[in-house]
Formats: sequence, structure tokens, C-alpha cells
Amino acid sequence: MGVSTREFGTTKDGKKVTLYHIENSKGAYAEVIDFGAILVKLAVQDKEGNLRDVVLGYDDIAGYEVNGCFFGATIGRNGNRIANAKFTINDKEYELAQNENENNLHSGPNGFEKKLWNAEISAEQAVTFSRISPDGENGFPGEFNVSVTYELTDDNEIKIMYNGKSTEDTVANLTNHSYFNLGGEGSGSILDHELMICAKKYTPVKDGKAIPTGENASVEGTVFDFTSFKKIGKDIEADVDQLKYTGGFDHNFVTDEGYEKGLRRKIAAAYCAESGIEMEVFTDCPCVQFYAGNFVISENGKNDHLYTKRTGFCLETQVEPNAVNEKNFYSPVLKAGDTYHSQTSYRFSVR
Repeated sequence: MGVSTREFGTTKDGKKVTLYHIENSKGAYAEVIDFGAILVKLAVQDKEGNLRDVVLGYDDIAGYEVNGCFFGATIGRNGNRIANAKFTINDKEYELAQNENENNLHSGPNGFEKKLWNAEISAEQAVTFSRISPDGENGFPGEFNVSVTYELTDDNEIKIMYNGKSTEDTVANLTNHSYFNLGGEGSGSILDHELMICAKKYTPVKDGKAIPTGENASVEGTVFDFTSFKKIGKDIEADVDQLKYTGGFDHNFVTDEGYEKGLRRKIAAAYCAESGIEMEVFTDCPCVQFYAGNFVISENGKNDHLYTKRTGFCLETQVEPNAVNEKNFYSPVLKAGDTYHSQTSYRFSVR
């Protein structure tokens, strides 16, 4: 119980990386590193009482220095896509790198997930990572003083809390990009997992670029209806243009029924019958991106496991993709001097 540390290797440029092992009173544990503020392990009990690591990742720092799939990553300043890699705040246009077709994806290249953060043990079962993102870093305005706290409670809930302030109006829309497999990382496909998302609307995208059309459409009567539990694989290969555009589910769901800024509520849940592990998702964000791992081609992961297509899924809490360019979406703009705060947690139990 508590937090312990150990070395996790050295980066290519000679910086030592530290791993923080957070264990609760039940023996469940999370492991996070100061490189990228990345969640590298999350081990919880299955229906037999055995621990299973339910997040995909790598065994060494070399894997995370590449990490093209963003396993476990803290994404910032902006999660998801920005169309044409540009946006305007206060009548000034800002240009970002085009790292996915013409889009900017996850603020890269070399976003928050590739930076070495300062770290401190901030509570008995919590670690806080912090850094100052300089004005203009990756094209974003303002010096952004940001922190991410991971806390593992005795209820087997991993809480991820973000805080930040900027010297100029900027974009602040952080998220965590963990890939979950409730059968355990390396156990195979997640298509038999059951998923529920508390969303009556989803965000359709345009052909080829995964950029929203600007509308939020009803899920009723569509393959995007996860308002009650259904298997991820049930409709994923359906003859539907929206699924063809993104190779399967890679869409934003609007979970704003009863949404109130700063109010944390349950927005999703997933269940694996084989392990008996259920995961509930709580957040104060209005939206969540459900990604079914469609483009994980071949990754050499932990314990010599090979990760391939749909061996992990993501539930990334945020605002809509490209929201900074869509006036009808939730705004990701943080005003200078205001405090950015967001919290998401994943709670595990057995049924």
C-alpha cells in the first residue's frame, strides 16, 4: 500500500526515467512514469481474485519513445484532431504540424506524451506530474503551467486529474489515451467485450479525414447506439459509411445529458465475461471518443505479447474533435489566467 519508485531506463538523450508504483489496500496497483506522464500498468482483480494488467503498453522506455499508438499517454494540449492543423483565437490564426493527413492529431508530433515531467508523491496513493509548456510549444499560444495527478483509491478506481493555467488564451483539452483489455493485456480481441455509453448523440465524420461534419446526430436506430450494453464486435463490420471512413468505431459520443460544467458523472461502462471484470467511467467532460483500436497493426507489447487490430479499446474523455473550429461544439478555449480543471476516473469491479 502506498507509492514506491524504481528506475525505468534511460531515454536516447540520456535522461533517467522513473516509474511510480501505486498500490492500494486490496493489492491492485497502477504504474506510471515521468516520461509522458504515461500509465504503463493497471492491475486489478478478476473474478477468481487474480490480478490482471488491463492496459496495453511496453516493457521499456524505448517503446514509449516511439509509441505511435499513444499507449497510456497523457495527450495535450489538445486531444483528438484539429482540421487543417490550424485554428483562430481572438482573430489570430495559429498553425500546427500536419501529422495525420492534413490534420493535427493529439497536438503532435512530440506532444505531452514525449516530454519528461516533474514528479512528486502528492498523497499516500497518488503521484502528480507537472511541467511548463512554453509559449508556442507545438504551435499553441501562451505559457501553460499544467499538472496531471494519478490516484488509485481503495475502491479500485484510478482517478486522473488535470489542472492548468495559461498566460494567454489557448486550447486546453487534455485526455488519457489508455487502451483497455479487461481480459488482460495480450489476451486477444476485445470484440466480445460489452460496452455501454450514456450518449444519445454521436459526432459523424467526413470521408477520409475523420473530421466532424459539424453536427451531432442521434444514435437511435444506428450502429452507434450503445445506450444499453452490447458487444463491441456486434456492429463493427456493418456496411455503414461512417464505420468505413474510420475502419470501425473511432467516433466521439456526446454524453451531455444532465451535463453541468465541473460535475462528475458516469458516462460509460465495459464488461468482459471471461474475466468478470467491469470498468465504469466517470468524468466531468461532455464527450468521450470511443476508439476500437482499428489501426493497431503490429506492436510488440508487454510480456512479449503482440498487439494487433482491436486488441484494446480507448474511452478518451474530452470535447468534440475539432471543437476549436466549430462554434456549435463545446469550446476547448481556456482564457488567460483562468484555471483549467478536468477529472476522469476508471473504476473496476467484478460481477
